[in-house]
Amino acid sequence: MDKNNIIGFVLIALVLIGYSWYAKPSKEQERAQFVQDSIAQAKRQQAEQNAKTAAFNRQQAAKQKIAADTTALFHAALTGQAKDIVLKNSKVAVTLSTKGATVTKAIINNYKDNITEANHVTLFQGKDQSLTYTMAAKEINISTADLYFVPSNVTDSTVTFTATAAPGKTVTLAYRLGKDYMLHMQMAVKGMEGLFAPGTSTMDVNWKDKCRQQEKGFNFENRYATLTYHNVEGGTDKLSETSQKIDEDIEDSIDWVAFKNQFFSAVMIAKNNFQGHSLMTSIPQEKGSGYLKQYEAKMKTFFDPSGKTPSEFEFYFGPNDFRLLQKVEKESTFGHDLQMQRLVYLGWPLFRIINRWFTIYVFSWLSKWFPMGVVLILITLLLKVITYPMVKKSYMSSAKMRVLKPKLDEATKQYDKPEDAMQKQQAMMAEYAKYGVSPLSGCLPMLIQMPIWIAMFNFVPNAIELRGQSFLWMHDLSTYDPIIQWHSNIWLIGDHLSLTCILFCGAQIIYSWFTMQLQKDQMVGQQAEQMKAMQWMMYLMPLMFFFMFNDYSSGLNFYYFVSLIMSAGIMFVLRKTTNDEKLLAILEARYKENQANPQKKMKGMMARMQALQEMQQKQMEENRRRQEELKNKRNGKK
Repeated sequence: MDKNNIIGFVLIALVLIGYSWYAKPSKEQERAQFVQDSIAQAKRQQAEQNAKTAAFNRQQAAKQKIAADTTALFHAALTGQAKDIVLKNSKVAVTLSTKGATVTKAIINNYKDNITEANHVTLFQGKDQSLTYTMAAKEINISTADLYFVPSNVTDSTVTFTATAAPGKTVTLAYRLGKDYMLHMQMAVKGMEGLFAPGTSTMDVNWKDKCRQQEKGFNFENRYATLTYHNVEGGTDKLSETSQKIDEDIEDSIDWVAFKNQFFSAVMIAKNNFQGHSLMTSIPQEKGSGYLKQYEAKMKTFFDPSGKTPSEFEFYFGPNDFRLLQKVEKESTFGHDLQMQRLVYLGWPLFRIINRWFTIYVFSWLSKWFPMGVVLILITLLLKVITYPMVKKSYMSSAKMRVLKPKLDEATKQYDKPEDAMQKQQAMMAEYAKYGVSPLSGCLPMLIQMPIWIAMFNFVPNAIELRGQSFLWMHDLSTYDPIIQWHSNIWLIGDHLSLTCILFCGAQIIYSWFTMQLQKDQMVGQQAEQMKAMQWMMYLMPLMFFFMFNDYSSGLNFYYFVSLIMSAGIMFVLRKTTNDEKLLAILEARYKENQANPQKKMKGMMARMQALQEMQQKQMEENRRRQEELKNKRNGKK
């Protein structure tokens, strides 16, 4: 930039500054402009306020018109006195109120309330539960919760509620109680087609319930209390039992929703299904409140404004009993595959198969003849008999490795350096192959038994047959059996000590000690050292189980206690009846048969493991060779 350019920019700046000073308004002009701006702003604010007031007045007028229309339409049904109508049979009693024409109380007979000690279970009552059907008309929303209905056709099993909107215009809800736990309902309007917009085909359903605590153990019962629903395409799903879910969007269509606690449920079924995008809520409640969860379901379902086709619903208020749910479902008139037995959770598919086709059948048959505590013992005994061949195979595999330990020590003694671990492992496998022994043969049978343990873990807490059943010192097999209790909660322990949990953990310590004694006789070299390091983990596991299972049912802890004692007994008998000398002689004879081919190929998993070890060994040798070459090159350069 030269001198002329600089002079030009300076002159332009001076002209702009001078013009701005010359054009600047005087103080009187500034004051006058400020007044004008203030007046204009005040007018704008006043206009906005007038517009808001007018809109508010229009809304109020519209509300008053709707209220007037509603009052005019349902003049007789908007006032009245709520009265109760009771439908009952030997299994259940449901109370319906003329205000809203819905169930306000459900009592399940033949089951004891473990909280109030009553001879029946109150599933819900009063304000704990509410159900509202809302139909959106052109100018008003017709909500059944606001209407007083007139009952007719009243018997022990039937009632018809009618709310009159105007002459010839009615809303009707007709109920019929089945022979068990199923309540049928039809809802229809009459003479009100003109009130709804063309194409109206749905209504809103809003169902709320505070799930009451029914059992002594709040934490344990709360684990099995959950809002559950059934997809139209099949299969059930549920909201989280532990975390809060508010207005969870269920995209798929469903045909029933259940407000479930551990042993009892309230289920609502729609003949024409609930459309997709239902909103589900589950809010855990505080311990000591008397409630487990706060449930809510906001759904849409079929509605015919002409009244030609009623909206049909069925309600189940009853126990979560697998066989009973299968039977009661047949009372449904909707023709759907409801799968209501899924309310009894039996575990993931593999464990559900075990429980569905074995445990339930055996449990039902044995419970006809024996007390529930004896049934648990007999089921444990039966499972031990079934799995005994696998247990024996596992034990014999360990016994073979135990008697071969001196030979393994001799064959691997030259590989005593850490870098020789791979060669040592290969030498051990080669030695096993000579005698026809596979150390892996005992692993699979033991793994096969794990699904049985897990299956029983899912079955026992959901078996309502154990509820209220006593055995020995256990007053109720479905909840914990406290040997001592206190009023405040202790972290990780709670407010009690469960005797069966202590017995289970003690049995676990005994069984762990016994199995470690058997295993240490077969460990070679570093394996033995690793086994010593793992012992503290084996003894720590029962302590972890105590913190987990102290709240669990005494029936489940008792089953595990008996199972572990029987397992330890089986291992003890096998150890005492196994002659190590005869077993070694059998292996020596097998070795002589294979002596002509000492490198006999192994099969299956053993062969694959040996191939993998050989590959790893070659890779280690190649890496070592490259490092040596690199080192030599560096030394050569120096």
